[in-house]
Amino acid sequence: MKIHFAQRTVSYAFFFSAILFLMGCANDDSGNQLVLTPEFSTDVSALDFNDVVLNQISERLPIVIDASHLTNELIVSSSDEQFEISRDGNVYTNIISFTAANINAEQKTIYVRFGPKNQNTGTIDGTLTLSSAGTTTQTVSLTGNSVLAQEEVINVVTFQDSHHAFGSGLSQSQTGTFDFPEDMTQISKISMFVKLVCPAGGCNAWDVYANIAVMNKATSTWMEIGRYITPYGVDNHQLERGFEIDVTDFKSLLTGSVELKSFVEVWGSDGWNVSVDFDVTTGGEIAYPYYAISEILQYNRHSLDGIPYGVPNDFDVDKTVTIPENAEVTNLRTIITGWGHATPNDPGGRPCAEWCYRRHNILINGSQGFEHYMGPLGCGSNPVSPQAGNWSPSRAGWCPGMAVPNRIDEFDTSMAGETFTFEYDLEDWVSNSGGTSNAYYAISNFVVVKSNTPIDAPVVTE
Repeated sequence: MKIHFAQRTVSYAFFFSAILFLMGCANDDSGNQLVLTPEFSTDVSALDFNDVVLNQISERLPIVIDASHLTNELIVSSSDEQFEISRDGNVYTNIISFTAANINAEQKTIYVRFGPKNQNTGTIDGTLTLSSAGTTTQTVSLTGNSVLAQEEVINVVTFQDSHHAFGSGLSQSQTGTFDFPEDMTQISKISMFVKLVCPAGGCNAWDVYANIAVMNKATSTWMEIGRYITPYGVDNHQLERGFEIDVTDFKSLLTGSVELKSFVEVWGSDGWNVSVDFDVTTGGEIAYPYYAISEILQYNRHSLDGIPYGVPNDFDVDKTVTIPENAEVTNLRTIITGWGHATPNDPGGRPCAEWCYRRHNILINGSQGFEHYMGPLGCGSNPVSPQAGNWSPSRAGWCPGMAVPNRIDEFDTSMAGETFTFEYDLEDWVSNSGGTSNAYYAISNFVVVKSNTPIDAPVVTE
């Protein structure tokens, strides 16, 4: 019994000492109580990430933390969201923590990385703060230099002398898949060039509707990125690289593996040979690294697929649009061409909708938002000349042998998080050409959002 009692006495003493140890107390060899001070340290006092390209991520840098006798959790936090912390080098955030038992048990290595954003360039300083209740707070100074990537123009070649024609074994459209730069955050501008060359037998005699579209993989729909009208019976060699169209609004879709479609509404076996290439400008000043785009209206499969003008119709031109909460800029992008020769003519013998000058309105929440004037563009001064046919008289908003204007309407505010109604309103006019319209407006309309942070596409509903 004495032996058993002695063993139990020793066990109780050990247990009591362990409790005192966890409480920060212990006894020395003489039985005097010792206070075990909670403490921790890091192996560095400063980290310098040097030059890092804006909207890119630096290599990770390690910090080793050695702690003992902590009685409360250790919290590590960053003063600036551009400096992120990770427990494992994979998942990053701006604050992490360790329980006292976990951090006391062994050294911990954490990782810090620097990702300059929000268009900040130059030196950026931050602080990593390590704190645990009952001990002294420590800091690690952080610094990095945000720099612009060197501007570079990457040429992406797509369709080359692709024959567009109508007849047996021929096609008005061609499709293909092409490789574009992967990272849209480093793209500042995308320009598209469309070059027309006459086939061996000569170009088609007429000015016809033509466009280039990109496949939106998320919705499995073609989205028109640019439209042009072919010249009468000639090519566009007067323009060194052909028609130039700014397609930067579509940069979220023009990255990685991209499927494109080229269409020319030609009705002869002659047609045109079409070449399309893109200048993708990366680096330099990038206004917003993240874009997203959604379709509002697309009545544009061909010229007569447009909204009938001057007669009752059931075309849906009313939508509801919801903008993501982190949008910093919101704009609409519209392409319009009028077709047909419906009467009554406007003064000067100008039938609709190819020749009659009209005003279109976009109503936002039922009120006037933006106006599109379908007026003359000065067709007679077109550098693609001379052409056959009546190429020089002014049409309503387009010209033979010219790219169709992109009409960009930017909201006065970011519209972030807002939901609004959209209506495309044609100027009132009544056709007397019969029960079915001979006048059409081929229209595509998109909503574009831009941001300094990753952004979803706007939601468009009926």
